[in-house]
Amino acid sequence: MAATEISGSGQDAVTGQGGAGGRHTAEAAGEFIYGRHAVAELLKSDHPVNKLLVAGDYRQGRLREIVGLARQRRIIVQAVPEQRLSVMCQGGVHQGVVACLPPVAYTAWQDIAGRVADSHRLPMILVLDGVSDPRNLGAIIRTAEAVGALGVIIASRRACPLSAAVAKASAGAVTVLPVARVANLVQTVKELKRRGFWVAGAVVAGGQDYDAADLGGPTVLVLGDEQQGISRLLAGQCDYLLSLPLSGRVQSLNVSVAAGIFLYEAMRQRRRQKPADNQA
Repeated sequence: MAATEISGSGQDAVTGQGGAGGRHTAEAAGEFIYGRHAVAELLKSDHPVNKLLVAGDYRQGRLREIVGLARQRRIIVQAVPEQRLSVMCQGGVHQGVVACLPPVAYTAWQDIAGRVADSHRLPMILVLDGVSDPRNLGAIIRTAEAVGALGVIIASRRACPLSAAVAKASAGAVTVLPVARVANLVQTVKELKRRGFWVAGAVVAGGQDYDAADLGGPTVLVLGDEQQGISRLLAGQCDYLLSLPLSGRVQSLNVSVAAGIFLYEAMRQRRRQKPADNQA
């Protein structure tokens, strides 16, 4: 198994001295790094980590130190049976700890916002609040990339991170559309408003019709999960709320379907504006 340099310490973060370690890829779990020394070095670097899996008593010794490093970076720590780690590592010496990595690197939200200067792009950023299903996240990323949106912003907790399942559902779009992962969605939305974005929140009922709102300019579209919707604090940051009309017995749409409708409505409005812009 090839060693991979992760940290800037000069030591190999996978097979460096101080404990066994390794890097492995499994179709279901994506890429991960295991072993106490390897994971500790990884957490000391700026390399993105989805979550930390630990087994045994992690309240003392080196595992306690590793969990502390993860919590400093606000990385999710999940206690799991040791057997699960053994199966994941396929015989590798995991020493009770595995760090799960995203399939691609996350982008800074500021870089996504900066893409608004590209006039060929749809000036919309999707902010996803609590979307936990990887198939929904992948489908949203796929549609957002198809219409030329600026990017997607997700939360670092209580939400689905980028994973192999997300990459598969996105049909490869996750490798070309930037996705940011932030600790505080409310604060990020506030900063986007200061940069000139209007914020629209998607709600099941009570909002104005989706095609009555102006989505052609720089817009942040906030979508929540199908059970809870967007949080009260995020809804409070929205300049206006939008709803999709429903005539059947179904009370709500899948979040990825709703995202697609909003994105294509924004694209329709943007294309309608272009002839007028050219005449000016």
